[in-house]
Amino acid sequence: MNFWQRLGALDRRIIYTVVGLAVALPLLLKIIMPIRVSEPVLNAYKTIDELPAGSVVMISIDYDAASEPELQPMLIAVLRHCFKKDLKVILTGHWALGLPLGEMALNKVAAEYNKKYGVDYVNLGYRPGYSALMVGIGREIRDFFATDYRGVPLDSFPFMRTVHNYNQIAVLVGFEAGATGDAWVQFAGARFGQKIILGATGVVAPDLYPYLQARQICGLISGLQGAAEYETLVKSIGTATLGMPTQSILHGLIILFIIIGNISYFITRRRKK
Repeated sequence: MNFWQRLGALDRRIIYTVVGLAVALPLLLKIIMPIRVSEPVLNAYKTIDELPAGSVVMISIDYDAASEPELQPMLIAVLRHCFKKDLKVILTGHWALGLPLGEMALNKVAAEYNKKYGVDYVNLGYRPGYSALMVGIGREIRDFFATDYRGVPLDSFPFMRTVHNYNQIAVLVGFEAGATGDAWVQFAGARFGQKIILGATGVVAPDLYPYLQARQICGLISGLQGAAEYETLVKSIGTATLGMPTQSILHGLIILFIIIGNISYFITRRRKK
């Protein structure tokens, strides 16, 4: 076998080992690469940053563990931004399996900023029937959430006594791994004029750009890159920033393997002829 034939017949275990090293080494060495902030992410940041202290931000957890690597860093970065600005946070979600991820992030970030449950933030939990819920919040949030996820009445929390509908919610932030973001735009945005920011996985984000171009949402945080950009803006290095070198190296490596494989194939085929 000549050189190119050997490359084309490379043992897959060698390929997997190289890919494994490409993933592990940048994470172990904690390599950080420069992050260029895109306009959609900057707009999302500015929308929250311009809110006066005490404003209410509703965060919707519309993902589960399968999308956690991309969306959880966004959630943590946005929570840090909110608590740094002394904003009040209401957490809810339409993916029941994702709510524990939201609770974990809330507890982690609240402890960093000495925020107290019921005073600075509250977790409403999950209710089925998201389209009816989104419309219903436009009338009265207590029609669907009379209590928080622990069963404590909503009016037991000081800042929630003045929150009745979208009129008291300054910004809605939805973290999306599916089509729930479309519903937020259609029911909360179009019908009630609610300001919306969406964060989405890299696969879902392209479907949301028309809303951004039509100014139906205020900003869009897209994939791990978008999460790293938001971490850069809030000056807090997290898993997204640390994951970008790994993602970049791995993408380059895959492209290199594809090029080598194609060169090997065409050279081998030509020699056979």
